[in-house]
Amino acid sequence: MKRLLASLGLMAFLLAPGLALAQEAVEPVSEVVAEVVADVAPAVDAAAAAPVPDKGDTTWMMLSTLLVILMIVPGVALFYGGLVRAKNMLSVLTQVMAIFCLISILWAVYGYSLAFGDGGSLNWVIGDLSKMFLAGVTPDSTAATFTDGVVIPEFTFIAFQLTFAAITVALIVGGLAERVKFSALLVFSALWFTFSYLPIAHMVWATGGHLFEAGDLDFAGGTVVHINAGIAALVGAIVLGKRVGYGRDAMPPHNLPMTMVGVSLLWVGWFGFNAGSNLEATGGAALAFINTILATAAAGLAWMVAEWMLRGKPSMLGLASGVVAGLVAITPAAGLVGPMGGIVLGAVSGVVCLWGVSGLKKMLGYDDSLDVFGIHGIGGIIGAIGTGIFVAPSLGGVGVDGYSMAGQVVTQATGVGITIVWSGIVSLVLFKLIDMTMGLRVSEEQEREGLDTASHGERAYSV
Repeated sequence: MKRLLASLGLMAFLLAPGLALAQEAVEPVSEVVAEVVADVAPAVDAAAAAPVPDKGDTTWMMLSTLLVILMIVPGVALFYGGLVRAKNMLSVLTQVMAIFCLISILWAVYGYSLAFGDGGSLNWVIGDLSKMFLAGVTPDSTAATFTDGVVIPEFTFIAFQLTFAAITVALIVGGLAERVKFSALLVFSALWFTFSYLPIAHMVWATGGHLFEAGDLDFAGGTVVHINAGIAALVGAIVLGKRVGYGRDAMPPHNLPMTMVGVSLLWVGWFGFNAGSNLEATGGAALAFINTILATAAAGLAWMVAEWMLRGKPSMLGLASGVVAGLVAITPAAGLVGPMGGIVLGAVSGVVCLWGVSGLKKMLGYDDSLDVFGIHGIGGIIGAIGTGIFVAPSLGGVGVDGYSMAGQVVTQATGVGITIVWSGIVSLVLFKLIDMTMGLRVSEEQEREGLDTASHGERAYSV
């Protein structure tokens, strides 16, 4: 036993220095591990806390984006194409599709950044270029919705807002149809998108924007899209002048069935336009969805009945025009007013827009070829101001913090006024500059020949 204890003592004596060295080596390693854990832990916690895009909301927003594209090509293209004369059919289709392509690229290059970026001292009117060329946006980037903590992929939000910019510019074609130079239209589209659409979109929809902070309500684009485009079309029609033979020669739509198809595609696509603007697949989207049915139906019936009473017969073109007027009027109010308020807005817009494309147009004597101002401009004004009334909880609306009807109506009217003045001045300056430099209008000979062959060397129909 003594020998065993002596042996163990000798081993302990011999191993002691090694154990001490091992302990000294282990202690720094444990300290490093502790430091690494301390550094990584906050990042892990942040990653765990970061909101993850909801697959249902993301799917809904991608579908909504596709629906708005359907509104533009082929919706607006066929609606407008059927309304012009046969010799200009192809030109309108080309103009709408080319504008969609052009604005899509400009949106990615600088449009998204200027519309939704933080412009610093200029943030009340425009964003910055920090996301020019979509810099910094990755598949993992997210954009917030209207509910705290709920997000969708930023690329989805970018694509959705792209379609709004594209359709706004495409709508202007209707006021210039059958006489505008294709090259001039493309130049105007790029400049107007930059100096009118982007500032208005930022002021109304971006945090820090003047109208956004003032409490202006524009759920899906009554001011940003319809009033903005309607005023530009009106100014363009006046600067361009009337079509050759306007008021003397008959200029009926050449294909009303095609117009009917276009309007139907617009109505279907508008569910993405309005309900998609909720940014989530929730009850708010459902409210916008039902309003897009009811307000539109009310406007179509109101226009049809009023026309029946005034002219003795209800026309398909009148019914289709009323449908578009209703879609326009409910756009700013879609997710904010109750269904009964939506019906009232639709009915009022149907009757007033009928007067806009007949009485007002005749009184002022302008040639807005496809009545963009009479339907989109006037319908947008009705919808924007009506939103301030029917958002009231007592009238079935969702209400807003600190709501008073008089105050909200004044806020809405201010937004309408700013949009009219801004778009009007920008449009007038751009049309005049383009007319002085490259010319806005085709020659009289080309206009008589038709823009299909004069501008594009093709015909929509072979016979």
